[in-house]
Order: sequence, then C-alpha cells, then structure tokens
Amino acid sequence: MSGGLVALLDDVAMIAKLAAASVDDIGAAAGRASMKAVGVVVDDTAVTPRYVTGFTPDRELPIIKRIALGSLRNKVVFILPVALLLSQFLPQAITPILMLGATYLCFEGAEKVYEAVSGGHHDAGGGSDAALGTKEREEQMVSGAIRTDLILSAEIMAIALAEVADQSLGLRAASLLAVAVLITALVYGVVALIVKMDDIGLRLANSGRPSAGLGRALVKGMPRVLSALSIIGTAAMLWVGGHIIIAGLEDFGVKGPAHFLHDLEHRAEVALPAAAGFVKWLVETVISGIFGLVVGAIVVAVMHLVPKKGAAAH
Repeated sequence: MSGGLVALLDDVAMIAKLAAASVDDIGAAAGRASMKAVGVVVDDTAVTPRYVTGFTPDRELPIIKRIALGSLRNKVVFILPVALLLSQFLPQAITPILMLGATYLCFEGAEKVYEAVSGGHHDAGGGSDAALGTKEREEQMVSGAIRTDLILSAEIMAIALAEVADQSLGLRAASLLAVAVLITALVYGVVALIVKMDDIGLRLANSGRPSAGLGRALVKGMPRVLSALSIIGTAAMLWVGGHIIIAGLEDFGVKGPAHFLHDLEHRAEVALPAAAGFVKWLVETVISGIFGLVVGAIVVAVMHLVPKKGAAAH
C-alpha cells in the first residue's frame, strides 16, 4: 500500500514538474513573441490616447476600458482561432500575411511622415462630424478605435505566431492567448496612465504641497511625452515593418535586401568589435526603418498622390 502511495506521489510530482515546465515554456514563448511585436505595441499605445480627446475626465477611463475589451475580443475571439487554423493547416500562408501586415505598418508610418511634412492630418475618428463629448461621438470613437485595433492586433498576433510556429498546437494556443492578454493589459494600462497623468499633475500642482512642482512639470511635460511617443511609434512601425518584409523576401528567394543588411551588420561589427551587439542592432534598425519608409512611401504615393493627379486630369 505504501509502495503504491509512493508511486502515486511520484506520478503527481512528475505531472507537477511537467505542468511547471509547460508554464515556463508558455511564458518564454509569450515573452519572445511579445518582444517581436514591440513596434506595433508602441504605435498602438501612441495612437489610442487620441480617441478620448474632447471628453470629460470622468468618461476617459470608461472609454479606454471599452476599447481595451474590444481589443481583447479582437485578439481572442476573431484573430486567435484563424491564426491557429492557418498555422495548423496552411503554415505557408503565415509569411505572406506577415508581409501584408508589415506593408500596412510601413504605409501607416510613411503616411505619418507625409502628414508631418505636408501639414495634413489623419482623422482618428474616421471623419465623424458628431459633436465632441456627446454619446454619439463616444460610440463612433470607440468603434473606430476597435476597428483600427483589429488591424494592429492582427499584426501583433501574426508576429507572435511566427515566433512560436514550430511549437505544438497547445503551446501555440496558450502562448498566443498569453500574448493577447499581456499586450492588451500593457497597452491600455499605459494608455490609461498617460491619459490621466495630466489630471494627476493638476491635482498635485493645486495641492500646495512640496509635490506641487512635480505636478506642474507633469502638466507641462505630458504634451511633449505624447509627441515623443508618437514619433517613437512611427519609427518603430517602419523598423518592424521593414524588417518583416526583408525577412519575408529572403524566404521567397529575393535575397538582395537581406544580404545587403547582413553585409552592413558584419562591417559594423568588424569596425567596432567592442560594441558589436549594439552596432549590429543599430544597423539593422536603421536599414530596416529606411527600407520600411521606402515601401511605405510607395504605398502612400499610390493611395494619395495618384488619385489626386487623376482628379486633376478630369
């Protein structure tokens, strides 16, 4: 009896170890996948605060909560099942889908550069003419944010899927679910903090305490933080998009861009061996960003400049 009990306890211990190992595998895979999606995450964080512009402070957090829940629904209900089915039955489609999403990222990044240069503006609300602060406006902004998030979330999940494509179906599913929850919590937690930071600063500034100086600094500094975050988000989109397209082209036999990049990385490592890791990352980031900007500029020209010329001809 005691021998049977010992054997049973050994089995339980083994199951526990396997479960712990699986959790570690899921955590590691989710972590790698999340890091790969950093460019889209930064842009998602930079874009979302615009959707609460014009609303009273008491509506800001509820709006962000609604968008966050919509984002999680996008990832878990719509994108995750499709991603798993593709990875199981049509894995060769993952790279083209990644490249298509990367092209969109390059387009978005290049469009922001174009708007900054030309003085144009991309309306976050989808061209809505509802009055600011109204219930109708809130519904339009939330639905518009969730639609935009669907595209960004699809790219995040596609990047994550590519990172764990060689794992078992169960580990893929668990890793993608972890990524969906982690990224959503991270993005919208940071967005909520950013949106309310000026309110926190205002309270501190009016408190009459020694922290009032910090509050004034927060109120003055937040517009600059948002502006910097937008620039970082644009650069990250171009970098990630360009890198994905270069890698995808290499997979399809178009090796020129990848060879050019690897050659520059090697030269940089040889020139600065003491900082080889950093210079390799810097070269990869800069070249991928430039490549992404070129790809995006082509799409922007097709989407914006060509139709204008056609209209002028008529």
